[in-house]
Amino acid sequence: MHPPGADVVLIRHGDVNTKSNTVKRYMEGLLAENLEALLADRSIPGDVEQRWNRPLIHTTEEHVEAATAAATDAFGVVSASPALTTSTEFDRIVEALAEIARRRYDGGTFAVDARRADKRLPYDSEDLAREGGQAIWDAVEGEFEPEVDLDDPDLTFGVEVREDLAFLYLESVPGPGGLPLGAQEHVIAMVSGGIDSPVAAYEMMKRGSPIVPAYVDLGDYGGVDHEARAMETVRTLSRYAPNFDTQVYRIPGGETVDLLVREMEEGRMLSLRRFFYRAAETLAELVDAHGIVTGEAVGQKSSQTVQNLGVTSRVTDLPIHRPLLTRDKQEITAMAREIGTYTDSTIDAGCNRVAPDRAETNARLEPLLAAEPDDLLERAEEAARNAELVEP
Repeated sequence: MHPPGADVVLIRHGDVNTKSNTVKRYMEGLLAENLEALLADRSIPGDVEQRWNRPLIHTTEEHVEAATAAATDAFGVVSASPALTTSTEFDRIVEALAEIARRRYDGGTFAVDARRADKRLPYDSEDLAREGGQAIWDAVEGEFEPEVDLDDPDLTFGVEVREDLAFLYLESVPGPGGLPLGAQEHVIAMVSGGIDSPVAAYEMMKRGSPIVPAYVDLGDYGGVDHEARAMETVRTLSRYAPNFDTQVYRIPGGETVDLLVREMEEGRMLSLRRFFYRAAETLAELVDAHGIVTGEAVGQKSSQTVQNLGVTSRVTDLPIHRPLLTRDKQEITAMAREIGTYTDSTIDAGCNRVAPDRAETNARLEPLLAAEPDDLLERAEEAARNAELVEP
């Protein structure tokens, strides 16, 4: 819900505020660019103003809700409020609160949450809350009996007074938080047709790292709609980053999977993981990425025990980022639903058809190296060099 006449979206960021002024200014610039891209991609009229601590989207009342929704999809945004701007004059703010109450407050409890950034103003936050609350009361008491609840009100009238303007709002819509996309270096995001990998990619994007999606084509073992579902999740992720390239590198892996199924029984899935990681490392060298992100979580699969993760990770010198490492499957699934990448967990993702009858949960590196094909890593490097760039 927005106040009548709302003309801006008031944006709040979090971790950006912990940076030095130089870095903060740079990150606020990135955030402004990303906000502009989101508005343009969704055909929402609005102009982004890069203001210290509080970026604004100037728009019309007709589009303020859509602009708020776009802003709260931007990484780095903690919350956003569709707001009405007024002067910082005390009486004008109080009058505006009364007018908002007459048109938006129709019962239940209320409170005024007032904040004053400019300490030079001739009033403080308590003055605004007290006088503003009285004005709200007076505006509606002829219609119903208002009630103040400072702890858990049904409706909160927000007031934020900056140096030159005051902003009045009725809700704060949460955003993802984190850092603006582009604040960190690119990483290779290993994506599949499953639930976990796109959530992990999203989490890295949330910390400012643009992703370079990579999909390993498992050939005949790819399962039903495996590639199509992987591409669908990348398309969904790309909606959060319309000004970044999210084309997918399709890495050929079918011949190597066939080889592993024929020649290996114990440790087959771990060697396949090693193939994935080495291919990702090679691709990272080609596109100047600085890490690998996967959707692995401790103990979720036999290849993801602590012991096995340690063995497979040693195939690459690049860091393997695992944002979901300690999360339960239920948490990951809920996040996938929230960001729009959820896919039916019963869909055959292919790897279960590669898995041997007996799972390896406590592998050691030396026996694994002795059992796997001698040219496995060379195959991975060649596959990455032959990767095909495709639109998701």
